[in-house]
Order: sequence, then C-alpha cells, then structure tokens
Amino acid sequence: MAEARRAGRLDQPREPGRITLPRPDKEAFGRFAETFARFMGTARFLFYMTIFLLIWVAVNLIGIFGFRWDPYPFILLNLFFSAQASYAAPLILLAQNRQADRDRVSLDEDRRRAQMQKAETEYLSREIASLRIALGEVATRDFIRSELTRLGEELDEAAHRRHKQERKDQRKDMKRAARRAVEGAEHEYELDYDEEPDSIGPAIGSGPEVQAPRASRG
Repeated sequence: MAEARRAGRLDQPREPGRITLPRPDKEAFGRFAETFARFMGTARFLFYMTIFLLIWVAVNLIGIFGFRWDPYPFILLNLFFSAQASYAAPLILLAQNRQADRDRVSLDEDRRRAQMQKAETEYLSREIASLRIALGEVATRDFIRSELTRLGEELDEAAHRRHKQERKDQRKDMKRAARRAVEGAEHEYELDYDEEPDSIGPAIGSGPEVQAPRASRG
C-alpha cells in the first residue's frame, strides 16, 4: 500500500524502471575470444574449413537421396560465412585489445624496472665514485710492498753502515791500544835508562883501586 501511495504521488519523481540484463564474465569471455582467435590463425582451422566447404558444395551439387538444403548459388553458405565473419572480427579485436592491455602492463612494468635499475645504477656509480675517492688516500698493496722494500733496503744500508762504523771503531781502538802499548814500553825504557848511571857511579868511586892511591899520597 505504501508503495502504491508513493507511486501515485505527484510531488516526487517516479523511479525509472530497471531492466537487468545478463552480464557475462569478462575474463572468461576474453579467454574464449583469445582461444578462438588463436584457433582461427592456425593451419588446422583452414584445413577444417576447406573440408567443410568441399563437403557442403559437393552434397548440394550432387545431392544425396535428393536432399539439397542449399542449392546453387549457396545462399545459406554465404549467410553462414557472413555470420562467421561478423562474429570473428569482434572476437579477434577483443583478443587484440586484451593482448594490447597485457603489452601495456608489461611495458609499464618494464619501464618501472628500467627506472629502478637506472636509479640503482646511478646509486652504485655514486658509491663507486665515493669509494674510489676514499681509496685514493688508502695505501694499496703495491704501495705497501714498495714501501716495505724501500724500508728493507734502508735497514740493510743502515746495518751495513753500522757494521762499517763498528769495524772502524775496532780499528781505532786497536790502534789506540797499540799506541798506548808502544808509549808504555818507551816510558819504561826511559825510566830504566835514567836509573842506570846512579847505580854505576858509586860503584866506580868507592872501589879499592881508587882509594889505595889516595892513602899512599898522604
């Protein structure tokens, strides 16, 4: 009753009637269109169509038991082909549109991945440049090897110079010791030479041969 009163009122707009039409599944219909388009683009479809056409024409020309459902000029066959073409073209277009959508999605994904790879490549390039700059102040293996070789050579030269200096010092010490020994020997010889006249003089002056003449003179 309420609905009847609402429908009879003139101060409210009438709700339009809705006709519900069947809505096929787009994904399933798209898969069917792609399958049909792929089948029409094969040699098997052309072979089957050729066999069907020959049988249709042969049966309607010769007639089997006087049965000819489509005599010449094969109007029903032309109608069949026209219906087939009218349905095949939209199905092929639908399959192409779906393929174009997939290609667009694939291109978008490839573009996104290319942008990501480009960004990663630029980031890695910056990191490599920063590492190269940082490694410019870091000693490399060859540099360390050359420095160690040079240090070893310097140590060898220093050891050789120290050995030569030690040999010189030893020679100087030996010469100094020899000089001291010679000087000590000369000093002892001089002392022995200075002490010899004192010991000889008194012995000569106090002898009996010297004192005897002095006693006879007096």
